[in-house]
This record gives sequence, C-alpha cells and structure tokens, in this order.
Amino acid sequence: MSIIRPYGDTTGDGMVQMSFTLPIPHDKRAEGAAIQLANKMGMDPALVVHAKPMGPDFTFFVVYGPVNHLVDTDKVEVIERDYPLLTPKDANLAIRKGLRRRLTVVGACIGTDAHTVGIDAIMNIKGFAGEKGLEYYRELKVVNLGAQVAVPELVRRAKAEKADAILVSQVVTQREAHVLNTKEMSAAFREAYAEDARPVLVAGGPRFTEAMAPELGVDRVFGRGTTPGEVASYLVDALVTRRKHATVRRSA
Repeated sequence: MSIIRPYGDTTGDGMVQMSFTLPIPHDKRAEGAAIQLANKMGMDPALVVHAKPMGPDFTFFVVYGPVNHLVDTDKVEVIERDYPLLTPKDANLAIRKGLRRRLTVVGACIGTDAHTVGIDAIMNIKGFAGEKGLEYYRELKVVNLGAQVAVPELVRRAKAEKADAILVSQVVTQREAHVLNTKEMSAAFREAYAEDARPVLVAGGPRFTEAMAPELGVDRVFGRGTTPGEVASYLVDALVTRRKHATVRRSA
C-alpha cells in the first residue's frame, strides 16, 4: 500500500503530535492561539496537551489531534547511499593500496558554533552508535580543530596539513546560520584551490539533508544519525575508489 495516514491511537486515525513556541505569555488566551494555529495547519479538533512558559513573554506548546492529509510513499524522494559500507579493516586496506599514504581529514565547527558533540562523535576515537571514530583508522590522519573556527583559519590549516577532505559540523541554526556558514566555507575553498586540487568538502548537522549539497556547494551532506563508518566509507569511495577509476578511464 503506497497511501498511508498517520497513526496515533488506532490504525488510520490520522492523529499527529507537534510542538511549537508562540511569542505570547502563558494563559488561556495563549492556549486558544495555539489551537487556532493548529486548526489552520489542518489539525481539527486540536488539543493542547502541554503548555509551559518560556520566560515572561513566550509559551511552548505540544498539541495533539487528527489531520486529513495522506502520504503517497511512491512519491517520496530520497538520496540513497551510492557507496559500499566498509569495515575499518577494509577502509584501511583500500587507502593503503590506493593512495600509498595516509588520507588526511581536517574537521571543525565553523563560525560561532561551539557545539562539538557532532564532529567529535565522527572524528574522536570514542565514536558514536557503537562505532569507533575516524581516529581509530590507522590510514587516516585526523586533525580536529574544535569549535568556533573561522573559515580563513580552516583554509589555512587545510593547506598546511595537505588535507584530502574537510568535515564541517553545524548545529547552531538560528537565522539559517548553518546554511550561511557552510556556503561561506565552500566558496572560500573553491577560491583558494584549483578545482582538481580542492579537498572533498563534507558538511554535517541535524538540520541538513542530503539533497542540500548543491545548494551549499559541498560534495556531500550527512544528517542526523550518521555514523563514523558511513563517513569513512564515503571518503574512501570519493578519494580512492572513484579517483582510481577516473585515472583508469583517462589512461584508456
């Protein structure tokens, strides 16, 4: 079945739950405003199941109710992974055979972003979701610059380290900061490097989707839930496997 409805209490009841904040003090009028908003979004009837003041002038709401919208799963568009997942052993072997040197990865949180949990989960040896981070891979040289790194400094360090890949994490999203910062980063690297010498640019963060890569000017985007193994496998595919195949085609 390709047509589905949300599930809440019983199959096909269309019940959904959503949360939002309104710039209004918490009182009965505020709850009425939340219900009005939910009604305009197609939730009717809507029930406020949680309301909490967020300081004197804002209220956070959770509302629950049915919607009539249907989802056609045949029309859902996603970007499927187009590279094989490798074990650390296989990734190390591919790098050693293909590059005959270590692959250098430079990572950072750029701009004013001080949230290093994401970049640390991918790069630090402790890893994420039961997987070791990139520092665990013997054939990877990992340089984690940490938080609040200015874009010019990232470019400078990338050149100093002779980076093959750049990993940028963005968690702060107010006023589209994650988008603006990443676009600034990709533009700076494209200006500083010839296209055939530029490092592979990778962006990651909870508000990014894979489809945003062309808009951001990067080679790959990883969203929430990405594991170190996925990133390592992509880097091997982009920097070893595909470049090797391209060299073979040029030679032919």
